[in-house]
Amino acid sequence: MLLVGNGRLVTRDPERPYLEDGGVLCDGGTVREVGPTAELRGRHPEASFLDARGGLIHPGFVNAHMHCYSALVRGFGGKGGEPASDFVQVLERLWWRLDKALTLEDVKVSAQVCLLEALRCGCTTLLDHHASPRAIPGSLFALAEAVEESGLSACLCYEVSDRDGPQAAREGIRENVAFLEHVGKGGNPRIAGTFGLHASLTLSDETLDACSSACDYQGFHVHVAEGPTDETECRRLHGLSILERFRRFGLLGPKSLAVHCIHVDREEVGILKDTRTAVVHNPESNMGNAVGAAKVLDLMEAGVLVGLGTDGYVSDMLRSYALGNALVKHASGHPNRGWTEVPKMLFQNNGEIADRYFPLRRGVLAPGWAADLAVLDYDPPTPLSERNVDGHLLFGPLSGRVVHTVAGGQVLYRDRAFTVLDEGRILARARECASRVWSRF
Repeated sequence: MLLVGNGRLVTRDPERPYLEDGGVLCDGGTVREVGPTAELRGRHPEASFLDARGGLIHPGFVNAHMHCYSALVRGFGGKGGEPASDFVQVLERLWWRLDKALTLEDVKVSAQVCLLEALRCGCTTLLDHHASPRAIPGSLFALAEAVEESGLSACLCYEVSDRDGPQAAREGIRENVAFLEHVGKGGNPRIAGTFGLHASLTLSDETLDACSSACDYQGFHVHVAEGPTDETECRRLHGLSILERFRRFGLLGPKSLAVHCIHVDREEVGILKDTRTAVVHNPESNMGNAVGAAKVLDLMEAGVLVGLGTDGYVSDMLRSYALGNALVKHASGHPNRGWTEVPKMLFQNNGEIADRYFPLRRGVLAPGWAADLAVLDYDPPTPLSERNVDGHLLFGPLSGRVVHTVAGGQVLYRDRAFTVLDEGRILARARECASRVWSRF
């Protein structure tokens, strides 16, 4: 057993949201008890003790949309040619060239880099969306191997697309099916799967039908209405909105993730609500790609479950939280919008989204929940309580203050050092792989 204590404990449990000097007793992969540190140490002297040293103890963060294949492009300056002037050109000139340059080794190494950074940021669960069209077979298994070695949790999928030809689309379908069958056997409760799709603009009706009928699993992870032309082209080519089209093929439901949803209309919001499809907002990516701002407050007001992701930019959920807060205010033109909705996306809804895929609930430190947590080196300069902790996390500690990360009851990051992963070896290998990837651009 592991006892993490001597810190300001934020449980996110409505029954007991905050303890000034609290502790969390982890027994295997679950939380066994929560309470005052002294009481827990007195009852469980046999438990190893991880000292928070007065810092902030918080549930591990969930990243609801990630692209772990993106890490090896960091710092890449391109190879000449005209710079991208719109979102489709960003895809064509960067991301669709990167994914074709990846080998299976690159896939695993890129994931390892992102997992290192997730641990450093207190992020313990990722929902990843993968593409490597010249290395499809075994790619999800390579990702899963990296995740298992790290001790974190991930829900994985391969993004099926027609952009690389019919053989790649068929291989993507087979990889999703094989991986879903693998995780369905229940070998590791910290590894889950969805069925990945790229986006409406690169998926034919024939491929959507093949994906829908490929297996009984009814959960799909897909980009929706990210760029402004995605929605208009879907209506021009198919006479339907994107979400009407996806609903016709049975792709929506309580285990499906519709990522972005920037340009959906009121009818599509109703489709999301009626099918209980979750939406994932990615503020930094949307701003960086200049594609617009999703109307997340309208979606939430309509009853849609909206979570928060990073879209492969970073693994830092507190950074996404801060940018999400700023973007909703900027886009609405009102400085008082989003104070409750944006923290709900990260601290509550992301956990609810993850709960759709994993057997252990996460996002709350309470008995029976996943023993995933982060300790931040934060001594508040003003009073801190359950009423204002979200403001402290927004304006106070950045993820660089994470000193310990625990996942599945294991200390994977202690005193800002990795206990399981070999950071130096991984980064050295990543630099070698990145050089070769860049040469293949």
